[in-house]
Amino acid sequence: MATTLEVQKRDTKPHSQVTEVRESGRIPAIIYGYKTENVPVSVDGLELIKAVREHGKNAVFAVNVGGSKFNVLLHQYQKDPIKDEVIHVDFLAVNMSEEVEAEVRIDLVGESVGVKAGGVLQQVLYEVNVKATPDKLPESIEVDISKLEIGDSLAVSDLDAGSDYEVITDGEEAIVTVAAPRVEEEVEADTAAPEPEAAHGTAEEPVE
Repeated sequence: MATTLEVQKRDTKPHSQVTEVRESGRIPAIIYGYKTENVPVSVDGLELIKAVREHGKNAVFAVNVGGSKFNVLLHQYQKDPIKDEVIHVDFLAVNMSEEVEAEVRIDLVGESVGVKAGGVLQQVLYEVNVKATPDKLPESIEVDISKLEIGDSLAVSDLDAGSDYEVITDGEEAIVTVAAPRVEEEVEADTAAPEPEAAHGTAEEPVE
């Protein structure tokens, strides 16, 4: 079931209004996709953050704009690189019976036996693309690494894909590897070179 998210339609003609929207604690956004053209809206910043934390970034949100109801996904967002704040959001209106594509986070679980033996764990892929109906999109996919020994690796094709979704990322892409420990060669000190005399070394006795 979709989670209700309050949005407000906004006027896009005055450019200064975008600044006013942000100053009021709201985020400019747009809705596009299934049965709708670009609809400019705004959403309360704190409410959006709370909803994503509670339900995940792949959750379906039910919104109402001027009496028109949409089921939307948080498709894209832009951040201010300096303030690290969300400054714009794209909502994708979806048909709940049609499959969509989305990025899903990979979570590593367990402790590798290879790491316990001194190996180095290297995660090279953090997200995969999946296809599913909007209500079946997973928030994350867990990957058990406990049996990985030194020299072992896991690829996308090793994922236990659920029956509700299809992983469409190239199966040959590596997710995680356990590399052999790095051996640092110790550089022996060159004892042949004489140590420089200290600046305050013993002075020679004057010759009488």
